[in-house]
Amino acid sequence: MVSNSHYEDHAQAFFSETVGVDLAPLYARFLAHLPASAHILDAGCGSGRDARAFLARGYAVTAFDASPTLAALAAAHCGLPVQVKHFQDIDWHGEFDGIWACASLLHVPLLDLPVVLERLAVALKPNGTLYASFKYGQGEREHGGRRFTDLNETGLAALLAASPAFSERDTWTTADRRPGRGDERWLNTLLLCRKD
Repeated sequence: MVSNSHYEDHAQAFFSETVGVDLAPLYARFLAHLPASAHILDAGCGSGRDARAFLARGYAVTAFDASPTLAALAAAHCGLPVQVKHFQDIDWHGEFDGIWACASLLHVPLLDLPVVLERLAVALKPNGTLYASFKYGQGEREHGGRRFTDLNETGLAALLAASPAFSERDTWTTADRRPGRGDERWLNTLLLCRKD
């Protein structure tokens, strides 16, 4: 299970450094695959920035985060209750048109990702869309008190081979949008839930 102690210990700093980041280009690519009345799960919502943005665009939003302190900050920011849970504990069934997992699945160990993706597939409606982003690279590492699973195109292909509920809709790389982090690269992917 992913430890949330780093985010508990640094919740306010993390909130402050991420809440103002403009991800509008990523939202546009994700929302293009959803109906106008979509219900979105913000999975690992962090500061609540994205949940708030989706609410402002007229979508129904459910959000969770593993850190109780960060979940409280996010709830105050976006005006929604934010549940406290890990990816491995989600238990929704066919509730969401889209799942937004921005810089959150990267904290799940590589061996656990296929099981977590299966849980996300169960939570989605048929033909729902999952957005996920990972630091661009390969393998698992620890950095700054956090563990990361990095993915490139090859790693994503291997993950999808072990996760038959999803097929790849679109994958692209971007620079980090936080100030001073533009040399860091991200792998972004949109996945189609293929369950009946």
